[in-house]
Amino acid sequence: MSTQPVHDGGALIPRPEKTFPALRAALAQVAPSRLAEMASERDTVFTMATQSNTFGPIAMFQLKWATVIEIERFPEVARRLHAAEQAARALDKEDSKWQAAMDEIREVMQAARARVVSGRPWSLT
Repeated sequence: MSTQPVHDGGALIPRPEKTFPALRAALAQVAPSRLAEMASERDTVFTMATQSNTFGPIAMFQLKWATVIEIERFPEVARRLHAAEQAARALDKEDSKWQAAMDEIREVMQAARARVVSGRPWSLT
């Protein structure tokens, strides 16, 4: 794991480290409207970790928010995801376009998570 953030071409900000302070600071830059959600979830996750005596919930919290930030760092990727999310909410589940929107959401999320885990830059195609 690199201690230096990676700055990919086209990114609004460098990729943050997966520490809570770095993730919070990055989220404040790319999606400040989600800071309250992150703080609330952090409280829940830390309680779960304490009760279960494991770091698993904290690791999943870090991966989730690093993935969210990875998407939001790239405006075009974020637009793709948000358009698909909006379509999925608006369409009937029986509509074939709903499944296409869900596939798009899954594709973007999986690609972002893979980038976070591997540290590789995006291939924006």
